[in-house]
Amino acid sequence: MAKTLAYGLLIFLSALFVAPFLWTLITAVKTEAELTAFPPVFWPETWHWENFGIAWTKLPFNTFLMNSVIVVVLSTIGQLFSSSLVAFGFARFRFPGRDLIFIVLLASMMIPWDVKMIPLYMQFNFLGWINTLKPLIVPAWFGEAFFIFLLRQYIMTIPMEIDEAARMDGANAWQIYSRIHLPLMMPALVLVGTFHFMNAWNDYLGPLIFLNDQTKYTLTLGLSLFKGLHEQDTISIAAVTIILCLPPLVLFFVAQRYIMDGSIGSSVKG
Repeated sequence: MAKTLAYGLLIFLSALFVAPFLWTLITAVKTEAELTAFPPVFWPETWHWENFGIAWTKLPFNTFLMNSVIVVVLSTIGQLFSSSLVAFGFARFRFPGRDLIFIVLLASMMIPWDVKMIPLYMQFNFLGWINTLKPLIVPAWFGEAFFIFLLRQYIMTIPMEIDEAARMDGANAWQIYSRIHLPLMMPALVLVGTFHFMNAWNDYLGPLIFLNDQTKYTLTLGLSLFKGLHEQDTISIAAVTIILCLPPLVLFFVAQRYIMDGSIGSSVKG
């Protein structure tokens, strides 16, 4: 009985989370008449899948897609490299002020991005990076406090004896990091990469502040062009929103499988 109630509750909660996605999908395949009909038409008479192609070609979404891919790929690579390298330093090296610096790093997590966006804009404007993709890519190459903390905690679970054995074999710090810890950190790196991918893919405020030229727009910023001052193209918004949701959904399910799978080195064998 208890198991039945638990499954029923899980199904109910899952339906609540899936309902907005289904509603958006159904809206995307309606006609304009069905969208504005009263009483509302929930189930369209014919599913117009061509709405996706029409919405995609109304604006230069191929350009927006290319910009988003460049930002997401380069920033994710930078985030994985920088965060893992800094985390390795905090976890394996002892130097004066290490703990204090780490506390300051963690304290920076309490500063909302909204507070930093004006100083960041002034800094990037001074560097001449406004209306380029650099403000969306370069900061990721300096790490992020939460990801550094997450990877540091993961590295500290790896026995120090592995590092000592590698040093006895003549390995230096870089070789220990690149050849030993990076493979062992793979589950945590997949998690960090997934989180950063979703953040960068769905980022709207960053591109809105730093980009002015439509040819530099990302997908999220391009999607907002369907909404005008006096009207909005609801069907196109729904269609493109569904397309934008697919890559994070696919990545999440694939990454979840790898994170839970011990075959990629989630355990250290002695």
